[in-house]
Amino acid sequence: MAKFQKGHQLAKGRPPGSLNRTTEQMRLTINRAVNNTLNTIQTDLDELKKTDPVKALEISLKLMEYAMPKMRSIDLKGSIEVDAKIQQISVNINRTGSEHRN
Repeated sequence: MAKFQKGHQLAKGRPPGSLNRTTEQMRLTINRAVNNTLNTIQTDLDELKKTDPVKALEISLKLMEYAMPKMRSIDLKGSIEVDAKIQQISVNINRTGSEHRN
């Protein structure tokens, strides 16, 4: 049996990143099954709601994760370095209405 020789140009092989036939067929089959399910999912959930409303709600919540982003809390930590001098503070106090006259 002949071995592969370095620099051999006759066979190019599969391009980088391309899928082999089995992987491509598997993806197509799964996509078709998902599309068929998506067409009837509302009807299926409505039927399930009649018999098992808790299970229907659980499935709806799981599906919601794919439609709406999850909320997360964010902690912000930081510090500010202040290197300033106070030049002048002026305080004006006006006294009105509080004087007691005899």
